[in-house]
Amino acid sequence: MYAIIETGSKQYKVSVGDIIKVEKLPLEQGQSYDLKNVLLIADGQNILTGSPYIENASVTSSVICNGKEKKVIVYKFKSKKGFHKKKGHRQQFTQLKIENISF
Repeated sequence: MYAIIETGSKQYKVSVGDIIKVEKLPLEQGQSYDLKNVLLIADGQNILTGSPYIENASVTSSVICNGKEKKVIVYKFKSKKGFHKKKGHRQQFTQLKIENISF
């Protein structure tokens, strides 16, 4: 059984026991979180689709940790002008473990 969920304007294919990284959510470590934006649920023979979401469907997950990704370096320069600009960015994320898929 798997589901396709939407969070942080991105879609993820998840099944029970999966660990995913999503955009940072305002949750603490160990908290439970229900993802309500379920687009599709498949259980082997049957496929349920929503338009756009399935009503009364949810994916229960628990927060493993909050963190930051590896640093991405943005470097700009213009040749023959002496212009150099270096900037770094670390995207924040929340790591979730999928506990249950219900519909």
